[in-house]
Amino acid sequence: MVQLRAATPSDLSAIAAIYNQSVLDTTASWDYQPWTPAEHADWYAYKVERGFPLLVAVEDGQVLGYASYGEFRHKVGFDSTREHSVYVAPAAQGRGVGRDLMLALIDQARANGVHVLVGGLSADNEASLKLHAALGFVEVARMPEVGRKFDRWLDLVFVQLIL
Repeated sequence: MVQLRAATPSDLSAIAAIYNQSVLDTTASWDYQPWTPAEHADWYAYKVERGFPLLVAVEDGQVLGYASYGEFRHKVGFDSTREHSVYVAPAAQGRGVGRDLMLALIDQARANGVHVLVGGLSADNEASLKLHAALGFVEVARMPEVGRKFDRWLDLVFVQLIL
């Protein structure tokens, strides 16, 4: 049975493996190089310091995915808007793990007074686009060819959910 909980430092290697696989094999992340353990540790420390949630889905002691949010933009006027991310290990995709993580993240956002959640998705990430639409996110912008990865131009789709 999949359980959701707050991430701990002991989850960082599993989180890194999930993220780094996305870096190497997908357009879910537009990074080109995997993150180092130090980069993930700094990222985790920043989330904790700022009080941003970092949730993991765990089954039989294995992290299947994670979700979090952080600043949308670094101006005070955006303090009620947060940009989120959700990543699921390939072996756990299609099992509802991403949906469960997002529902829990949305609940935490509401509890923390967030007004809008924003996601920036690669237009070719059909699974993520469908997931977000099913959760009530609405496409609010499509930016053609603003990114590049795997020797091709990528379109960025912004989705948002007003809480």
